[in-house]
Amino acid sequence: MTTAKREIEAAIEVFVHGYSIGKSHTFPYEASRVGPLWLMRDAVRKNPRDYRSEEWVVHDITAEEADAIVRQHARPGFAISVVIANEESDGPTRSGYRALGYRLLRTEGFFVQPLSQIPKPPAVVSIERVRTVERAAQLGKIMRRRPIADDLLGDGAPFRQYVAVDGDDIVGRVRSVDAVGATWCADMYVEPSHRRRGIGQALMSKMLHDDRAHGSRCSVLAATHAGALLYPRMGYKRIGTLLIFGPKSRIRI
Repeated sequence: MTTAKREIEAAIEVFVHGYSIGKSHTFPYEASRVGPLWLMRDAVRKNPRDYRSEEWVVHDITAEEADAIVRQHARPGFAISVVIANEESDGPTRSGYRALGYRLLRTEGFFVQPLSQIPKPPAVVSIERVRTVERAAQLGKIMRRRPIADDLLGDGAPFRQYVAVDGDDIVGRVRSVDAVGATWCADMYVEPSHRRRGIGQALMSKMLHDDRAHGSRCSVLAATHAGALLYPRMGYKRIGTLLIFGPKSRIRI
């Protein structure tokens, strides 16, 4: 196995475990291997209609091989994320899944920060880790989610949540999730009224320094086109692309 392939395989493992932990705040969302594929899905529910969409992650496997495994094991409602290394052409992947009745939903950059060098830009607003019930409640209201539980605000929690605060207002946020000795970066967001001020960079810098202090070997993330412009400034290296496919119509399993 080449160094590049090992790097991608390791980053994928961080991705699936970190992403699954992030989706488990309301109900367990589990990561497992199914042959050469990774699968992320809800744990068993009493009512099958309550299942959320599941995610399959594919690397270095043909569309035909992946589709055969998915058809055998998937529940209704799924997406397939195919990881393409930087040096690989995505043409065969696109055409292969299209021929099998899938459509491309979106593409995202796949990035790794080895935590050897972390920029430290000046903070134009206060950057803090969420540690109090009051701050957790304020963040939950903004995100329209259940607030972070009290027992998940300390150092023993599987994730660390950071916010940018301007006066009394939360104007940015990012989360770092511990996963297999590394960290998964999720939910990076800055309010439109506060963008282009370096707030995103300040949030990322605080998070990455804490990641390293907690023993993480690297930080992994997937980024939209807009995010892909920020992360290289923070020491992230693009190692590939996620092509995310869904069936054009319900596929019989």
